[in-house]
Amino acid sequence: MKAGVVSDSHGYLDNLREAGAILCRQFAVDMLIHLGDDYEDATVLSDLSVPLIRVPGVHSTFYRDRRIEKRPIKKIEGWRFLITHTPHSHANDPPDLIRPETLVQKREIDVVIHGHTHIPQSAQSADGIIWINPGHLKDEDKRNPIPSFAMISAIGQLLEVTIFSLTRGAILIHETYQK
Repeated sequence: MKAGVVSDSHGYLDNLREAGAILCRQFAVDMLIHLGDDYEDATVLSDLSVPLIRVPGVHSTFYRDRRIEKRPIKKIEGWRFLITHTPHSHANDPPDLIRPETLVQKREIDVVIHGHTHIPQSAQSADGIIWINPGHLKDEDKRNPIPSFAMISAIGQLLEVTIFSLTRGAILIHETYQK
C-alpha cells in the first residue's frame, strides 16, 4: 500500500495539484492524505481517482464541525496510523477529541502523520513511534523555504518514507523502518 501525503497547502492549489499528480501518476499511490491547512483545498485532488483522507487544521471552521474526523486512526498493512494536523493536543481541540499523547503513551498507534510545523520530518522516537511530516506546499515559508510532500509505502513489516521537494524534484528525506 502506497499513500501520498500532503499538508499545509494554504491555498496554493497549483502546488497541491502538482504534488497530487506526481504522487498518483509517477508513483501510483493507492490513496492520498491531506493533513489540513486548508481542508477545502483538498477538493482539487478529487479528480485523481484515488481515495482521499483529509483532516482540518486547528484554526479552520471545519475543525469545530463535529461531523468531520479530526484525528482518525487508520490501519494500513498492519501499521496503525494516527492522521492529524498537529502532532500534539492543541488549545482548539474539542474536549472529547482523542489526544495524540494518550495514544502514544498507551502504544495504540505505530505512526503519527501530521502537518502544522511546515518542517519535513521522518524520525522514530525512543518509544518506537514513527513521526512523519510531509512539510508544506507554499511557494515560500519562513520556517522551511522548500515546498514538499511525502510518499509512504507500507509492505508487511517494512515502512518506507520518502519526502520530496516539489520545486527541485529531489529526495529530501528517505527512511525505512521495521516493525
